[in-house]
Amino acid sequence: MLALSRQVITSSSVACLCLFAVSLLQFPRMQKLLSDKPTTSVEALEREINAEQVRLKLLKKIPTFGYDNLIANWIYLNFLQYFGDDEIRSKTGYGLSPQYFEVILKRDPRFVNAYLALSASTSLYAGMPEKSVNITNKGLESLNPWVPKNSYYVWRYKAIDELLFLGDSQAARESFTNASEWASEHSNEESRLAESVSRKTAEFLKTNPDSKYAQISAWGMVLSHGTDKKTSQRAIREIEALGGKIVATPQGNRIQFPKED
Repeated sequence: MLALSRQVITSSSVACLCLFAVSLLQFPRMQKLLSDKPTTSVEALEREINAEQVRLKLLKKIPTFGYDNLIANWIYLNFLQYFGDDEIRSKTGYGLSPQYFEVILKRDPRFVNAYLALSASTSLYAGMPEKSVNITNKGLESLNPWVPKNSYYVWRYKAIDELLFLGDSQAARESFTNASEWASEHSNEESRLAESVSRKTAEFLKTNPDSKYAQISAWGMVLSHGTDKKTSQRAIREIEALGGKIVATPQGNRIQFPKED
């Protein structure tokens, strides 16, 4: 028993040391990069991106010894720093987004909020919707209608990628249908609303694969769950381009659909 306890302690210590070593290697570079942003060259930024890519590959492979959720949360915080730095991203792009989520969702496939950030960053900004859908499909293998809470949203995020960024209305209809079915397993108000909207959007796509109503509904989902200001602004522009309007009401903003689909 004593030997086993020592083994557990040793394994935990090794995991923590691995994480600490990886983060320690990155921290000085990250701090210098942030302090030198106004004068940092594109070449230097690209070297930092390459270093971050190597770090993410390492984090994808190292043993976790039961600390999967901790690693997922930690990397997600790293991603938010990466994604939110508009000045640097305007120079280097968002190409690392899917790699962050490959690690995050491998460690914690039930991290529902991460799927929304995956869709926005990888499909909308990195221009890689196929990658986003593939990562989501892998994560869905670990989900069901009851675990985790609100897991039906993952199907909705996948449908958004398929409809708006891949132009695959058939796949999107199936994803919206699955979202509706999973949401129907619950009786709370949020789930009932998600079931209704998902079902109606699937019906729009069944009768009209190019439905503006369906596309506006999908952008409405992006808007209502917007992870940042620029994503919300993009959603509003797309809704208006499709003939919809954002109308302010005492209950909050709502979408006014065009008279004809």
